[in-house]
Amino acid sequence: QVTLVESGGGSVQAGGSLRLSCAVSKLIGSSQCVAWFRQGEGKERDEVASLLRVDGRTYYADSVKGRITIAQDSVENSFYLQMDSLKPEDTGLYYCAAGWSYGGECGRMQYDYQYWGQGTQVTVSS
Repeated sequence: QVTLVESGGGSVQAGGSLRLSCAVSKLIGSSQCVAWFRQGEGKERDEVASLLRVDGRTYYADSVKGRITIAQDSVENSFYLQMDSLKPEDTGLYYCAAGWSYGGECGRMQYDYQYWGQGTQVTVSS
C-alpha cells in the first residue's frame, strides 16, 4: 500500500508564495510519476504539474508556467510544489498523486494516477 501525505497549504495574499510538500511512503517503481492536481470549488480536478522520477522531466499547465515548480525534495521520497506570484484563481484543494508512466510520459488525467493524498487547501486572496 502506498500512502501520500500533503502539507504546507494555507492562506496568502495575491503575489505571495507557498510551498506544498508530499511525502510518499514508498516507491512504486522506476517509472513513477508524481503530480499535483488542483480542484477549485465547483470545478474539475485538473493537473497542475507532474514529475517523471526516472529522468526528472516535468510538465506544467499553461496557467502556472513560470510561477510554479515541482521537484524532488532533499528528504527521500518527498516532493514539493513551490508556488510563487500566486493569484486568486490558484485557490483550491491541492492533491498529491503518484502513478506509473505510460510510454515514458506522465499522464495528465486523474485516472492516470493510482495513489492520492487527502488534499491540502490553498486560498489566495486579492
